[in-house]
Amino acid sequence: MARMHARRRGTSRSVRPYRTQAPEWSNTDKEAIIKQIVDLRRQGSSTAEIGLVMRDKYGVPSVKLATGKKITQILRDNDLVSEIPEDLRNLIEKALGMRKHLSENTRDVHNKRQLMLTESKVRRLVKYYVGSKKLPKGWVYKPETAEILLSR
Repeated sequence: MARMHARRRGTSRSVRPYRTQAPEWSNTDKEAIIKQIVDLRRQGSSTAEIGLVMRDKYGVPSVKLATGKKITQILRDNDLVSEIPEDLRNLIEKALGMRKHLSENTRDVHNKRQLMLTESKVRRLVKYYVGSKKLPKGWVYKPETAEILLSR
């Protein structure tokens, strides 16, 4: 698949092997995995960080294969899901960092262009999440109030 704002193809990467069951060497204790995910979330980890910790520290190559649910579904069941989806939150943080850089370096035209592209990605994701009802209707990204959104 091609990149969103470039005329080139993406980089090739390794692909997770197709499996329908967790490997026999992996940790498959369902209750312990769910408890660990909830504890990691309460410590402030994102879903991506939780997946990495579960893989590297606890020997769970795929939470979905071990429990039958994705990490976000487990967090939703325990009322620990955040208001803003993680990919949107990461893009907003990136845009805030660029805005801070631009306030100190006003003539950085490359960063201005990248900020425009990043904020267009944010607006596109907001449109998708409002349409899929993961964000409330009328939710709009405003750079002035974005820092307040992320502090919650």
